[in-house]
Amino acid sequence: MEENKISKIDISIYLIIIIFMCISCAFIYSAQKDLPYLDNFALKQAVWFITGIIVSSLIFLFDFEQIKKLSLYLYLFGILILLLLMISPESIAPEIKGIKAWFSVPGFGSIQPSELMKIFLILFLARIISDHNNINTTKSLRLDIWLLIKIFLITLLPLLIVVLQPDAGTGMVFVSIMLGMILISRIDWRIIVSIFGCGIALIVFLALCFLYNQEILLAFLGQYQLDRIHSWLDPFSDSLGISYQLSQSILSIASGMLYGKGFTEGIVYVPEAHSDFIFTTISEEFGFLGSSIIVTLYFALIYRIFRIAFKNKGEYEILIASGVCSMLTFHVFENIGMVIGLVPITGIPLPLFSYGGSSVLATIFALTIIINISKNTKKYMFGGGDNYNTKE
Repeated sequence: MEENKISKIDISIYLIIIIFMCISCAFIYSAQKDLPYLDNFALKQAVWFITGIIVSSLIFLFDFEQIKKLSLYLYLFGILILLLLMISPESIAPEIKGIKAWFSVPGFGSIQPSELMKIFLILFLARIISDHNNINTTKSLRLDIWLLIKIFLITLLPLLIVVLQPDAGTGMVFVSIMLGMILISRIDWRIIVSIFGCGIALIVFLALCFLYNQEILLAFLGQYQLDRIHSWLDPFSDSLGISYQLSQSILSIASGMLYGKGFTEGIVYVPEAHSDFIFTTISEEFGFLGSSIIVTLYFALIYRIFRIAFKNKGEYEILIASGVCSMLTFHVFENIGMVIGLVPITGIPLPLFSYGGSSVLATIFALTIIINISKNTKKYMFGGGDNYNTKE
């Protein structure tokens, strides 16, 4: 008999979102003083945050059975929007730096459909994996391979579209989501080891192509992305050309040292410092200590997502959480890695920190789903301290 059933919303994630909103707007304000634009990006970012929180609250109107049913339609809607983007004229979908990835919306700026597609992909993959495991209670190598094929094909469709934009960075996010969800999909470990072995082999192959035959890479990468790799390997060889952004980023971070120069006191100019390179601003103005606080906040956020999911014990919800964690972890690692020169520049934003309405909306949307998981976790008086997922 169930007694004292209590719905709990995990407010810690809301608090982290609010903290990021304040920090993001403050440092975008600091970064925009040197930008060649008249827009008030800090104010726009605040509007995107508020809009994201309000719109995403609609998720609480749905339970997870309804979300699960809607996941197919959301996935197909995301694919349709990506295809429309490809065939839209320049007036609607302008090409920026050789990439056609945004819809231009008068009065709002631009919308990047692939950001929302990440969330739709997570929801649909979670449905496919959980339904497969519920139907096939007896595990076998053949069934695991069939599940793997389904996961791969579902990921492949949006992946091919964004690679054709060409947006290799978003493509890598799709792959990271897929791999993260495969890890907990209950597929046989021998298959998983084989997948990661093939992944390592692919990386070696791409490295050899870059060294000896770059024409192969140009088949799915634009010249701009290839130039980015060159600038990453030797950022100071052309510090006034293609390597300018990375070399300035490294100088900005290094000049912050331990404590930084103080708020708005940054003097090293970094192009697009309010967007993908926002981490350079806090590193220069608040040094290693300030940047460490940001990294710690991301660790706290990912930790809370895992705590919520694994307390819930519902496979569909755990799969969603693993996809969200994979997405956020890759974003954070790739963005911070690229601004310090650890990995090539890919144009991936820092979640809840970089300026960008699409990124903010998608991230808050994903986190609201996680909060909804906590809302639907019920505690029982005689449940031995465990929490179980129940359907209303």
